[in-house]
Amino acid sequence: MASPEVARVILRIAKLSLVAAVALYHLLVVFNNLTDFDSNYQFVRHVLMMDTTSPGNHGMWRALPSPALHLAFYLAIIAWELVTTILLVWGALRLLRALRSPAAQFHAAKSVALVALLFSLTLWLVAFLTIGGEWFLMWQSHLWNGQEEAFRNFAIVAFALLVLMQPDVDAQP
Repeated sequence: MASPEVARVILRIAKLSLVAAVALYHLLVVFNNLTDFDSNYQFVRHVLMMDTTSPGNHGMWRALPSPALHLAFYLAIIAWELVTTILLVWGALRLLRALRSPAAQFHAAKSVALVALLFSLTLWLVAFLTIGGEWFLMWQSHLWNGQEEAFRNFAIVAFALLVLMQPDVDAQP
């Protein structure tokens, strides 16, 4: 059986690893959005135009046909992802530096990672599930429906957040 100190460090490594893994994921998302700009821009454009939603739906008045607005929405999403990535990397580094510190210091080091994970959660919940999914009726599109992916990302990040929020205690002598 592992000593309490080993168990404490393993739990902290798990927390750090989840934050770092979410950081890596967001880094790749930003990388892909910048290096293959048009692919995901087309996704945003079609969702905002609502051109593949159910024919005759009564929500078409919400559609945004403006390419300038499409670009603004897409750039805002990329900026949100970039800020989230920076915060996640910073948060992971803070956790790494505090890995063997007393519980109070490790707990204090969580703050940036907690904010970063909240940024990620709100990205998936607000931008994709709420605005894209419900306001622009993305759920009606068979071609441009990203709700499953958004929910999967939301669930993974929520799990990482819940693990990170678990209390830290100092090993008992």
